[in-house]
Amino acid sequence: MIVKPSQFGVNADELSVRSLIYFIIELDKLLKYIGKRLLSSGETIAIAESVTSGFLQFSFSQMKDASQFYKGGMTAYTLEEKVNLLDVNQEQALNCNSVSAGIAETMALNVSRLYNSDWSIAVTGYASPVEESNGKLYCYFAISYRGEKILSEKLDLHSRTKSVNAQLYYSEFILGCFKIELDKQQESRAS
Repeated sequence: MIVKPSQFGVNADELSVRSLIYFIIELDKLLKYIGKRLLSSGETIAIAESVTSGFLQFSFSQMKDASQFYKGGMTAYTLEEKVNLLDVNQEQALNCNSVSAGIAETMALNVSRLYNSDWSIAVTGYASPVEESNGKLYCYFAISYRGEKILSEKLDLHSRTKSVNAQLYYSEFILGCFKIELDKQQESRAS
């Protein structure tokens, strides 16, 4: 049985707008939470991104008092920039089209070093199905804390996901994981 949005008195465009509004409300709550945590801990963060093309950086810039904890970031979209700016191994990057757990981890560790931050987040992947990704959508992301990788994961999406939705979903998921890591650090400091 195929269910159409119009069966519920809502057309597809209205459903899309409602989903976007819900997404923005939830994202706002998440950003406020992360900002408060970073402010209260006195710790800083830097971002290196590729597939999300600046959305993580934008998200941190929207947090209240961001200049007190957000050191900055970069979008290194090409292999050349990942190698030149983030010291990614060129041979390793060539072998995987700059998309692997190792590349994300290197990006995270090196952006933290460049910006002298406590925390860092890095992401690389695909927002549209291409030959290099075998028609699949996925990203690798890493979070580091004080020069150590603490999380490195792969996130897969359905290959029909629109590019902008993939970028937004990657970003929101990564921010959610970062929130969990912030909570873990606070718990370990409290015990």
